[in-house]
Amino acid sequence: MCGIVAYIGPRPAYPILIKGLHRLEYRGYDSAGIALQNGRLNIYKKKGKVSDLEEYAAQQDTSGNVGIGHTRWATHGKPDDINAHPHASGNGRLVLVHNGIIENYAVLKNALINHSHAFQSETDTEVLVHLIEEIQERGQLSLEDAVQQALTQVQGAYAIVVMDRNDPDLLVAARKSSPLVIGIGEDEFLIASDATPIVEHTKQVVYLDDEEVAVVRRNAPLRIRDLRNQEKDPIVQEIELEIEQLEKGGYPHFMLKEIFEQPSTIAECMRGRMNAEEGWVRLGGMEEYKKRMINAQRMIILGCGTSWHAGMIGEYLFEDLARLPVEVEYASEFRYRNPVVRESDIVLAISQSGETADTLAALQLAKEYGALTYGIVNVVGSSIARATDSGSYIHVGPEIGVASTKAFTGQVTMLGMMALILGYERGYLGKSQYQRLVQELALVPKKVEQLLYQCHDQVKYIAGEFKNAANALYLGRGYNFPIALEGALKLKEISYVHAEGYPAAEMKHGPIALIDENMPVFVIATNGSTHDKIVSNIQEVKSRGGIVTAVVTEGDELIKGMADYVIEIPATEEPFTPLLSVVPLQLLAYYIAVMRGCNVDQPRNLAKSVTVE
Repeated sequence: MCGIVAYIGPRPAYPILIKGLHRLEYRGYDSAGIALQNGRLNIYKKKGKVSDLEEYAAQQDTSGNVGIGHTRWATHGKPDDINAHPHASGNGRLVLVHNGIIENYAVLKNALINHSHAFQSETDTEVLVHLIEEIQERGQLSLEDAVQQALTQVQGAYAIVVMDRNDPDLLVAARKSSPLVIGIGEDEFLIASDATPIVEHTKQVVYLDDEEVAVVRRNAPLRIRDLRNQEKDPIVQEIELEIEQLEKGGYPHFMLKEIFEQPSTIAECMRGRMNAEEGWVRLGGMEEYKKRMINAQRMIILGCGTSWHAGMIGEYLFEDLARLPVEVEYASEFRYRNPVVRESDIVLAISQSGETADTLAALQLAKEYGALTYGIVNVVGSSIARATDSGSYIHVGPEIGVASTKAFTGQVTMLGMMALILGYERGYLGKSQYQRLVQELALVPKKVEQLLYQCHDQVKYIAGEFKNAANALYLGRGYNFPIALEGALKLKEISYVHAEGYPAAEMKHGPIALIDENMPVFVIATNGSTHDKIVSNIQEVKSRGGIVTAVVTEGDELIKGMADYVIEIPATEEPFTPLLSVVPLQLLAYYIAVMRGCNVDQPRNLAKSVTVE
């Protein structure tokens, strides 16, 4: 849950590192640091934002064309200057940055203390660099050999880059269960947690696999070997990311930009996979396994946070359209309860980053049971994309805001396309119904665009009415119950307002006790099979003095006459209403957070990619 960037080449390293850290700051922003090699190792680190480090480093010697940088989301040790990365060995020869958790660090630390090692920080990372130092000195080994041997003693997750003062033309990198990508430029290399710091300099990259060690030497080819000392051929890929996607493009925050990108990102998710005129959907990732998926007895969907909410919508889609039984599991709980997984099951993993540690671990368990594994991810080349039997990318572009918006609608769009394919192939959707749904799904991007510009000012006004609320309740039924959960999560994530999402009918089983004139209640009440029921739920809230904001289908005069505030969305087929009803709730959370003075793109205590368990 931290960001790593490193550079070796002919250019000054510091400007590349500091810009790379700014690009990676969405991954962690408790503290930041850099180490530069210029005949000696200069290490500068500061608690706070990358800008705090930049201000401090402006007064220091930042020369050198080899360096490593890090932006931290704290796990071991509080956020401060001492616990910030990089960390140095006891002899001052080695310096290291690390993403992940060394689970057996306490045992290793005690053993190293017995060998006269002294530690300055509370981190597991400092233990690792001391371990490499101990092995290097005891065996008089090269850095790459010392790193390789040290990692055989480590339990847990890591992505690391190490520098050696005595070998200034070398960087050694390694990974396990935490992403690391190497960019190959003209006589230079860049290493990073993801491609965002690299794309400005090169589009040729190599993704490290688990338990691989990369030897990155100036003016030499990239070498990769695994912990068993087997040489690997680097597989060079070209990244599709464009630098413009990493800029705010005139918006005050990435989150607002990403909300307004959804008409194009939903369309991009569909592009080449769906033809509305001819009435078909095809996903390349399903083709090889289509027969097995058609004949599956059950689907298990794994996800965390917003991806779990997308999976819940998937449950409605697959059971409604394809009559396929579905269980949606928190990936973080799945492998700890001895789950029943069969070879006839499909296990579907959903993750924006493709690096979510809990989802990866749950996925590995499913593979051990022999189930078919399928990934829905955004980041090309990510761990889940490589670990699953097959899968589909949502292609929504980089999502920088920590609170997921466009990735969520991309995930739901992908699940909708999969459900249409399976519904038709399994014989539960007739051809005319299938084609009608395909045509309606194709209209969603235009309807989202229409909705954004119609409701924007109204949602901003409603946000002003509730910006000082201490609590909020979100209610929904059917396809829109998960949207109630997602709306509440967005408000919690970025505005720090306590909010809960509930099935509307469950309100009377407890939460109704909370309702009074100080409790804003947001109800997703679009036309559909549960409309009459949710009208009754609104009446229950109003009769107890609750203030109701309703998200309704255009033209719903009944609820408009009952609710205090109404946000209208364009009409669509019921299975696709979540793609529209979520949008005003995203905007609502955004504007409440802005009005409360919160850091929208980097909310406290959160990181974008949760790569530790």
